[in-house]
Amino acid sequence: MTHLPADEIRTLFSQAMSEMYRQEVPQYGTLIELVRDVNAEVMAADPALKARLEAADELSRLDVERHGAIRLGTAEELYNIRRMFAVLGMSPVGYYDLSVAGLPVHSTAFRPVTTEALARNPFRVFTSLIRLELLEDRALAAEAAEILSRRAIVTPRCLELIAQAEAEGGLGAEDAADFVAEALETFRWHSDATVTAQTYARLAAEHRLIADVVCFHGPHINHLTPRTLDIDSVQAGMPARGIAPKAVIEGPPRRATDILLRQTSFKALEEPILFPGEGGANGEEGTHTARFGEIEQRGVALTPAGRALYDRCLAEARSRAAVGAAGEGATDYVTALTAAFADFPDDADTLRREGLAFFRYRVAGPLPEGVEPTPEAVEDLLAAGALVADPQTYEDFLPVSAAGIFQSNLGTDAQSNFDETASQDAFEAALGCAVTPEMELYRAVEEESLARSLAALAEGATA
Repeated sequence: MTHLPADEIRTLFSQAMSEMYRQEVPQYGTLIELVRDVNAEVMAADPALKARLEAADELSRLDVERHGAIRLGTAEELYNIRRMFAVLGMSPVGYYDLSVAGLPVHSTAFRPVTTEALARNPFRVFTSLIRLELLEDRALAAEAAEILSRRAIVTPRCLELIAQAEAEGGLGAEDAADFVAEALETFRWHSDATVTAQTYARLAAEHRLIADVVCFHGPHINHLTPRTLDIDSVQAGMPARGIAPKAVIEGPPRRATDILLRQTSFKALEEPILFPGEGGANGEEGTHTARFGEIEQRGVALTPAGRALYDRCLAEARSRAAVGAAGEGATDYVTALTAAFADFPDDADTLRREGLAFFRYRVAGPLPEGVEPTPEAVEDLLAAGALVADPQTYEDFLPVSAAGIFQSNLGTDAQSNFDETASQDAFEAALGCAVTPEMELYRAVEEESLARSLAALAEGATA
């Protein structure tokens, strides 16, 4: 049997997920339209940017690019989600400890890992696992664990198809279509809760995120995120489209050369839900707040040295100003953020030369006379136009940005700083494998692209 490539199954799935979410959350469709309008305006005003995106094979993925987020309740759920995403060509990359923001979860990002797969469809799902061991109320934690043990978030047919893909190395077109339809059911919104209103209230009082994970049939997708080329314009344009944005854009300040990731969102929707009644009584109506719309602007991936500088700058800004629960202090925070990043180099060439960011090399011209195609001659080759260094797009997430978005969609813009309680070993044990450190992926792309480019220049010189 001919197997459908995982990249194609991933595209089918991401399109189906986007269409489902558009139907469930109409404002998401409005957000997509706003982002497309802003992206078109940016490229029309900056043809050089459009040309750079095309040359670096970044433009073709822009419209299809999405990331989503889910929250899981048990180790078994995480294990099966990892298997599901593997069918889509997505691997767990990075470990994120969100207890630093007072959130009882830790996370990874499932995404494609090769340059080719990312170019075809860079769909990502930020996946969090609840950490009931962090709850102070141990009786409530035990009750939550018991509730979670009664649900199955992946359909039996989907598990069959996952096992088939694992045994046969993939799925044919018909089975792949079946798999996408079955997998989609895991992420569908269900307005009927699985617990009584009283249980929901006790869990929400402990932490609203706990209630979101424990009280429903499965890990409803809580947002899908398009990528924009100008997040500040999107933020400013949201109110005119009937969308209320959060108070501040998470991540670094506006810069000439984007770094890492900037994110914003519209506030989570208050949605009607139905609680089951006690002892078979009629259900009780209520509301739940979890799902929202998010936008992201991606910049260059930073090296360990660049990331350390970024973390220092961000910590300085957060020590100077904070955003309150209702967004108060946002202007002061933006001012502090801009000041804190003033010494962070803001041009791609300086970032490259100072080893602060990762790049991808490609041949752009012939080998200049008298220059050897060696690593020591890279600066001369770049100056002569024989080589071009393109910034590598950051494909991952920021722990503090993710936490800020989480806080926002739980009904507050407040920023928090807590002691970290990372438990990567426990997370990987639940996952059933180790996560891939994201820095290793960026470093490998840079080294391989440079070696390949230098070899191509050498071959051209001897042809």
